[in-house]
Amino acid sequence: MNIKIIFRGLYCILLLLFLCPVYAQRQMEDLGRGLVAMRCPEGVFISWRILATENQQLGFNVYRKSAAKAPLKLNSEPLTGPTSYIDKTAGAEADISYFVRTVVGNKEESTSKSFKLPALKDAKPYLSIPLANIPGYKANDASVADLDGDGEYEIILHQTGRGADNSFDGFTDPPIFQAYKLDGTLLWTINLGKNIREGAHYTQFMVYDLDGDGKAEFCCKTADGTIDGKGKVIGDSTKNYVNDRGRILDGPEFLTVFNGETGAERYTTNYIPDRYPINGWGGRGGNGHNDTRGNRADRFLACIAYLDGIHPSLVMCRGYYGRIVLAAWDFKNNELKQRWVFDSKDGDNKFSGQGNHGLCVADVDHDGKDEIIYGSMVVDDDGKGLFSTGLRHGDALHVSDLDPAHPGLEVFGVHELENGTKGWGAAVYDAATGRILWSGMENQDVGRGVAGNIDASNPGCEMWFSGSRGLLNMQGQKIGPQPSSINFLIWWDGDFTRELLNGTGIDKYGKGRIFTAEGCVSNNGTKSTPCLSADILGDWREEVIFRTADNSELRIYTSTIPTEHRLYTLMHDPQYRLSIAWQNIGYNQPPHPSFYIGEDMKAPPIPNIVLVPAPRKSEK
Repeated sequence: MNIKIIFRGLYCILLLLFLCPVYAQRQMEDLGRGLVAMRCPEGVFISWRILATENQQLGFNVYRKSAAKAPLKLNSEPLTGPTSYIDKTAGAEADISYFVRTVVGNKEESTSKSFKLPALKDAKPYLSIPLANIPGYKANDASVADLDGDGEYEIILHQTGRGADNSFDGFTDPPIFQAYKLDGTLLWTINLGKNIREGAHYTQFMVYDLDGDGKAEFCCKTADGTIDGKGKVIGDSTKNYVNDRGRILDGPEFLTVFNGETGAERYTTNYIPDRYPINGWGGRGGNGHNDTRGNRADRFLACIAYLDGIHPSLVMCRGYYGRIVLAAWDFKNNELKQRWVFDSKDGDNKFSGQGNHGLCVADVDHDGKDEIIYGSMVVDDDGKGLFSTGLRHGDALHVSDLDPAHPGLEVFGVHELENGTKGWGAAVYDAATGRILWSGMENQDVGRGVAGNIDASNPGCEMWFSGSRGLLNMQGQKIGPQPSSINFLIWWDGDFTRELLNGTGIDKYGKGRIFTAEGCVSNNGTKSTPCLSADILGDWREEVIFRTADNSELRIYTSTIPTEHRLYTLMHDPQYRLSIAWQNIGYNQPPHPSFYIGEDMKAPPIPNIVLVPAPRKSEK
């Protein structure tokens, strides 16, 4: 062989390795099949998940088991299409259960956990989770995580009594959190106590496996008098820092990591940053600097981010109208270690006043590590400001590959006018550079906005917002009438376009109502959000969790509409999974994956993840 050819080949290999570094794998939760079965007009709809770490052509066999009978395989050939099946021959008896087995080379391998189907006379179009009664409280935001390491999600629920927005005085009830298994078992209750105020901007909670042991931790801001899931008091229970206006402007502030399975305190440290000076959190100019009531000082956000590209870090935040501080923590060896602190410090810094009532986490520069999109500015994985767009504070934020024709991710947001500021009321910018790609509504205050793919006739995603007077493409051109709502999104029916989730109903753009959760209510006033919407069961489509009007139960609704599409669980897309972790914070926003989903989509990228602590071979 010619020696020049050999050297040329080696040179090309080295060049490729230099230009295309191989990133380490992110540690993510090891999920089971999440199999669920629901009665439908055609019989019984069975749905399960395929993992991103598996061969995407993996085959499945579906089995039905009845009393005193051997399991019956329902399909004649292994299923390599959608991870769902309709059993048209199911009876009405009460002892039917379903499970699936993987098929590799015509040989069956792992077996899923079984799902027991209620008798026909007891059938309901949802899973019911009875709630432990707390007088005067009602279910609000929720999150999901595997708390006990069994491959199934548990629900972590924020129960709220009297609450008060930061802009108002008033006394509140202590925030309470509960953890439930999907069978209704109550795992624990944590009471944050009187020194934590209740309200949408105060109590941000994170649930995630921070130490890689396969069991998620629960984390939030605590104070003197917080009671953990075992009855232990954190700090001094005799202290009461609530002033005569119902506000809490003094006293120690803590950050606590709790055991997700038991609710027991694992580690407590001081919350960073502290609130002082109280009047140091206002906006640029105007009277925001003179706020001594804690309205600006007590604005909190939180998220999980893979700042080293391998392990998840906890990021706790304070402020967005003026000064902005983000503190990143790693949880190792049963203690929190500070990774970095980002501090915009004052209202004249270009990063000040650029925060939202929410945030997003994504790898915007494709280096394998996450950045934090904090509204109109982005913090890099090393804790330094990446860029600031100057677009100002806003209420809604959407980050994804909104425009597949444009390389990388895009950020859509709406923006408020405050203290005489001027600028664009709605804009789209490049997530990696901050370059403005589209802007509109000049010098207008826009309170709500959404971006997502709801119209299959238009390439890419669409956007709409208060005052848009129609559906716009990502270049700002009107392509259709205004959608029926400007709140939430969900993948519900069988196609790759998303539906409109508002209140307890789901609408298909251009067609109207396709689903209503009877007997349920939504949360957070006119924002009309569910307790949670996420891909927590079955195939790639999203479930939605509502509370009943009498607060006696949570109901998990899952689609029984057939689909032609196969897609690995969205929870294995790192950006989507982290979106579920932060969905509860501030003004809840719908989650987005790192890639575009649409009828015109390319094959989704396979994420570079490793399951921890180790993949399970069989669930049964």
